Amino acid sequence: MATKRKIPLRKSVVSGEVIDKRDLLRIVRNKEGEVFIDPTGKQNGRGAYIKLDNEEAQLAKKKQVLNRSFSMEVPESFYDELIAYVDHKVKRRELGLE
Repeated sequence: MATKRKIPLRKSVVSGEVIDKRDLLRIVRNKEGEVFIDPTGKQNGRGAYIKLDNEEAQLAKKKQVLNRSFSMEVPESFYDELIAYVDHKVKRRELGLE
């Protein structure tokens, strides 16, 4: 009898929804204080997840949620980079490339 595989779930820091990890984007703050997007989901550091959705990325910038999650000031330029990355990923998914 085949065992049912466990689906990893994570909570979005923007909406608070618990979603399948594959539908989320991980953002990491490492020990040096650098904040970056982690496409692999395996980088060392404190991770925060947001849903791969354009509206959620815009809301993350508006509410400055990563500042609270990482207890530090995240630059506006990072939020702009995050919005562009999410937009790119959403378009790739719509085309069926991912």
